[in-house]
Amino acid sequence: MSNPSSPKVDPRHRFRLRLFSPILAGATLRERMLACLGALIAIALTGMVCGYFFGQGSHLPLIVAPMGASAVLLFAVPASPLAQPWSIIGGNTISAMMGIIAAHFIHEPIIAIGVGVSLAIGAMSFTRCLHPPGGAAALTAVLGGPAVASWGLLFPFVPVALNSCILVALGIVFHRLGRRNYPHIAAPAPVNTHQTIDPPSATRNGFREEDVDAALAKFEETFDIDRGDLSRLLRQVEVEAAVRSHGTVRCADIMSRDVIAVGENATAEEARALLLKHNVRTLPVKDGSGRLMGTVGLRELMQAEQLSDHIATAAIASPDAPAISLLPDLTDGRTHAVVIVDAGGHVLGLISQTDLLSAIAHMLPEQTGRIAA
Repeated sequence: MSNPSSPKVDPRHRFRLRLFSPILAGATLRERMLACLGALIAIALTGMVCGYFFGQGSHLPLIVAPMGASAVLLFAVPASPLAQPWSIIGGNTISAMMGIIAAHFIHEPIIAIGVGVSLAIGAMSFTRCLHPPGGAAALTAVLGGPAVASWGLLFPFVPVALNSCILVALGIVFHRLGRRNYPHIAAPAPVNTHQTIDPPSATRNGFREEDVDAALAKFEETFDIDRGDLSRLLRQVEVEAAVRSHGTVRCADIMSRDVIAVGENATAEEARALLLKHNVRTLPVKDGSGRLMGTVGLRELMQAEQLSDHIATAAIASPDAPAISLLPDLTDGRTHAVVIVDAGGHVLGLISQTDLLSAIAHMLPEQTGRIAA
């Protein structure tokens, strides 16, 4: 039975959405433009550097064709396991070596190209550097003609490995300047900060890591995403679904406004006294204008003499943010409160684990009523 409150979507509009939606999940116009710029700079500079070393008159190609495909992965999907430094350098180099070996022992080109690509896939898989352009590197080694044949076993290293190393180095610089995570390191799985054998509180409900493994096994397919990234994505999907269901309750609705805080010039003893007097676990530290500098707790101040040496980075949120969106922070085993700040960084309020738990308890009857209705 359809929901009468659900908006009707024009089929023509739905078709347009499918037509112009990105092929890759998460892709945006900005990301694609950055990929174009990165490839333009990196490929041009790679050719220039190799041209400087080999000279324009050299019979050796300044840059091999598979570098173009490597650049697509490096700049368009830098989080892909197939686009990491070892995948690019190892995949291209090893595949070119497989092509050279196939061409040396098999003189029939049609057979040699098949064997070369097949060996490249196998070698890349066993050395954990699977990289699609490696197949093209193997073909180049087999069909490269006299220029490749004259270099023999050196061809996988010069220019293939050299091209790959320069491309990766330029990619690292480009992504660092753009503040992007490359080489991509997947966020570690949540751990129990209390050093017990219980799973972290954030993972005791909902799916578990073994559920991810079981689902992947049932699909019987290979997906171009790191397993750690997949788990992190699914957990964020859970949070987004909760926000959508309970997004009407904002941080401003449940935050404590009379915030117990301390100035940046306070002593560690004064901060400890405030924490004990008010029975709180997190104490915001403000500068002279009321802006948040960080937080301190009893654990940090246990043996401290100077407050300024123990100020930790605070978990923050805006007053208009959905309160339920604080769940990941307040269930990570380390954060006991989130400080609510305005656009200028001034402290407006604070939401503790108790505040959020109380708010969720009030949400439950409302949700139950909706289900019953």
